[in-house]
Amino acid sequence: MLMTKERRPAIRTLRGWAINVLQEAGAIQECEEHGWMQDRADPHARDRAFDVARQDPPSGFSPDEAVAEVHGVLDSIGDTCPECRLDAA
Repeated sequence: MLMTKERRPAIRTLRGWAINVLQEAGAIQECEEHGWMQDRADPHARDRAFDVARQDPPSGFSPDEAVAEVHGVLDSIGDTCPECRLDAA
């Protein structure tokens, strides 16, 4: 029987790959109203994302580069949507 492995979507940048990994792990989510990424502050989801970065980095990148990009994305994302804060004010 022929078995196929589910393919990940083609990602063009390392940052895009890191965002995708973080979303799949459940570490970040998108604001349903405005589309901004939000950090869910889930340590287990972050650990899963870092494990993927170490074990399965995108082709052409080392595990260290992949882990560094996941860190960079997490550092650039807040836990609240900037537009939701403005709506509440």
